[in-house]
Amino acid sequence: MNSSPAELPARARAGSEPRSIRSFLGRATVLGGLATAVALMGTFSSTTESNASSHREAPYIMTDPTADATDLYAYVAADATGSVTLIANYIPDISPASGPNFHRFDDNVLYEINVDNDGDAIEDITFQFRFRTEINPANPFGENTFLYNTAAVTSLADADLNQRQFYTVTMFTGEGGAARTGTVIASDLQAAPSDVGPKSFPAYDAVAAQAVHTIGSGIKVFAGPRDDPFFLDLGGIFDLLNVGVNPEDYLKGKNVHTIALQIPKAQLSASGAIPTSATDPNAIIGVRTTSYRQGVRVFRELGNPAIPVTTGVFGGPGVNRGPWIQLSRLDLPLINEVIIPLKDKNRFNGSKPKNDGQFAGYVTGTAVGSSPTAAPHLGALLELVLGVDVPPAPRTDLVDALLLGIPSLNRPAGVVASSQLRLNMMVAPAATPNRLGVIAGDTAGFPNGRRLADDVVDISLAVVGGVLVDGRNATLGDGVNTNDKAFMSTFPYLAAPHSYDD
Repeated sequence: MNSSPAELPARARAGSEPRSIRSFLGRATVLGGLATAVALMGTFSSTTESNASSHREAPYIMTDPTADATDLYAYVAADATGSVTLIANYIPDISPASGPNFHRFDDNVLYEINVDNDGDAIEDITFQFRFRTEINPANPFGENTFLYNTAAVTSLADADLNQRQFYTVTMFTGEGGAARTGTVIASDLQAAPSDVGPKSFPAYDAVAAQAVHTIGSGIKVFAGPRDDPFFLDLGGIFDLLNVGVNPEDYLKGKNVHTIALQIPKAQLSASGAIPTSATDPNAIIGVRTTSYRQGVRVFRELGNPAIPVTTGVFGGPGVNRGPWIQLSRLDLPLINEVIIPLKDKNRFNGSKPKNDGQFAGYVTGTAVGSSPTAAPHLGALLELVLGVDVPPAPRTDLVDALLLGIPSLNRPAGVVASSQLRLNMMVAPAATPNRLGVIAGDTAGFPNGRRLADDVVDISLAVVGGVLVDGRNATLGDGVNTNDKAFMSTFPYLAAPHSYDD
């Protein structure tokens, strides 16, 4: 079934001494980014990868958590080597004890995972997710109770599960916009419920496993709450890099909402066939996730008993209209959080990879107001706070690592420079994965895609510190090296969400 995009959303759709603060402030602030690659390369027509993990990374999106992408992963799992696993997480910092209204995907948000399979910084394949929430018609209490469930839930079909979410998956080809058409490849798929607690879900894992569906031509899909797999000393890092003193994973015990896909490689490659080897031009893809809301929201009075409650399953005050506007964008971890400056964070979230030339100077350190001593701004902080000797701008090594892809690994031929999570699908999973990925010789890890256990904070600190220039600062890190829960060995791989009694 083919539909226009306008119709679909409606129905389915170690170094030198530390420098003083005075000397630091006396020079221009380093704002390292993405627009001066033009000066370096003549045109911004090659690509580099960047790190990006997003928890409230921009001023606007922190006010809209259900549209906020937190992390993106792309890798080849050891138990499914013929496919690529893509995982997009949304809704940061979920506390398990969040009743009576537990977090869920937003029925008014479009969630997408976008794939560029020819290196031109334009999506070629998009998987779009649209959710709807309902009160279980089989539950005798229904909307007349405050409860998420009315007794122990033992299956997705259990009538005691009072609030349920279902979703539609639509596949688009070509660049997003008015001319794009899509095909609904699955509808009415049930999402995993929230883990209310042991009395409500005596066997939660068994219930959540029922939310793994096989759709289309051998695609696996899952949507629902999971443990937040990102691990870092979040408090220390943003306290002027006060890391390594008392390292603690400040996302321990937190949940997110996950959209996971496992897609046969042939369905992602530009040729439509399984690439022959890691050197096959069709082996490399670029991935990002995006979310959208409609441009107009009108609120109405609800308190007057003469006004009927007709909006949404819970009778909300808002009605949404108009074109769909991109609000969140996530690809490489930590790009928007620590590379893009405040003035452009919202702009980055609303941008497309093909327009990333506007941010290039923030990566190279050649943007207006930047210092020639370090790039990006994180590099200046490493020098100032930790006394780390960081290479001077222009940082062409960061252009390679963040915008173009690693040569002979995941750089597409004729690549257009852009921030994307690039993956060579034909690099086999490592027999013994190393959390530091490529900089430790494990080419199946970040920044060749991103696995759940890849320590992107330590990798990013080392790369900004100059490890790719001359091996310096390879041991930089925050002291948090693993997730608080063990990952699963089978799809969807993320650990089960925390319950309040964990």
